[in-house]
Amino acid sequence: MLAVTIDSLPGYDIVKVIGQVLGISARCHNAFIEGTRSMPGLPRGKRLAALGEVRREAIELMLDTAYQRGANAVIGMRFDHRPVNGSWIEVCAYGTAVLVTPMRSQRR
Repeated sequence: MLAVTIDSLPGYDIVKVIGQVLGISARCHNAFIEGTRSMPGLPRGKRLAALGEVRREAIELMLDTAYQRGANAVIGMRFDHRPVNGSWIEVCAYGTAVLVTPMRSQRR
């Protein structure tokens, strides 16, 4: 399934707008559990890996929701995040679920 940040899919016709979909993932902000805060000797890439993982999970949940609602693509995808409390952060991936077909000139 395609998920794009643009509001259209070049080469495809949007035949049905299904509606907004979202996927929410939350993670503990504990450096020793998630590795998101700096620890002595830990490379920057390792600290950011946890953020990438929570974003991937939010996207997967969003795509699952879109698929269950009959979509085959999500357009206008964005991220939002917020602290839930001092220990947790929530990441939300959201966009518009659509049903697309290849444009006639693109079909073979």
